Amino acid sequence: MISLGATAADPIKIGSVLSATGPASFLGDPEVKTLEMYIESINKAGGVLGRPLELVYYDDGSDSNKANGFAKRLIHDDKVDLIIGGTTTGSTMSMDPLVEKAGIPFISLAGAVVIIDPVKKWLFKTPHTDRMAAEKVFEDMKKQGITKIALVTETSGFGQSGKKEAETVVGKYGIQIVAEETYGPKDTDMSPQFTKIKNNADAQAVFIIGLGQGPALATRNYKQLGIKLPLYHAHGVCSDEFIKLSRDAAEGVRLPCAALVVANKLPDSDAQKPVVTAYSKAYKERWKSDVSTFGGHAYDGLMIAVDAIKRAGSTDKEKVRDAIESTKGLMGTGGEFNLSPTDHMGLDLSAFRMLEIKNGDWALID
Repeated sequence: MISLGATAADPIKIGSVLSATGPASFLGDPEVKTLEMYIESINKAGGVLGRPLELVYYDDGSDSNKANGFAKRLIHDDKVDLIIGGTTTGSTMSMDPLVEKAGIPFISLAGAVVIIDPVKKWLFKTPHTDRMAAEKVFEDMKKQGITKIALVTETSGFGQSGKKEAETVVGKYGIQIVAEETYGPKDTDMSPQFTKIKNNADAQAVFIIGLGQGPALATRNYKQLGIKLPLYHAHGVCSDEFIKLSRDAAEGVRLPCAALVVANKLPDSDAQKPVVTAYSKAYKERWKSDVSTFGGHAYDGLMIAVDAIKRAGSTDKEKVRDAIESTKGLMGTGGEFNLSPTDHMGLDLSAFRMLEIKNGDWALID
């Protein structure tokens, strides 16, 4: 456990369970660093409601069972005021029943639509959903005249939710899934799955849904097998780390991401540009490393929480929950957040940018 920023004044305790190590670490590590960095800067500026923020953080090692145990600790031992975390869908969903029972505002940093659909009283999230990612990909495929695809999904919570959502919305775009394959989060070779796809005469493109290192390994296997079909990924790989891990195999990959990864390429007229460029600059200066959309999700979660506490005028859990739910026009790294009792995420499809990897860098398509 790391405890930051506590002083003699009565601190506002922000609990967090993140995957700083393990297969999901390239999501969790920038999330932890972002929370640490911004809680320090908020405290230097006088805190919130005149009180310092204190981060009480545990690393679940990308293990959702551990996340459940840490959630119990945050609620019962640490007595936190709210929780920001749950790097993965699995961790989030293992924590949620405890949060709902205890009545603590919980802002998740994970992707699957199951987190907010159906709406749960105390649970919110900042990342775009897998359903939105699938729709953005299918929108682009339709423009390219692609009508038959192969779907490759990870057996993780994120991958399987993505598979379900892709299957649900694909028909709307006049696209048919003609082949389906899966891989495990710890698999090191997906060549057998891609060999089957290569031998499928119907597939016109391939869509991979996963997170962590698996999608990068899959991309390299894809290239090694000499498959020439267009390759798409979901938003679970929106970080420079994916390009590094995929090496030259990433060239030409298309995917939907938040504006953060293309902060410096946005036109000055873009309302999101000031937020994403400021975050990007601060993160790079502090950590001497590249930004990712995952750290951005933590920034958004913290800013939504701070804004809600200020509007609630207290840390009363019910009041803070109500304030989070009524967040309007808050510009974050993921887009403009407009939450409501029926929408505990508050982003629409315009919050995604369609990107292509060109010459080892991100390029805006639209």
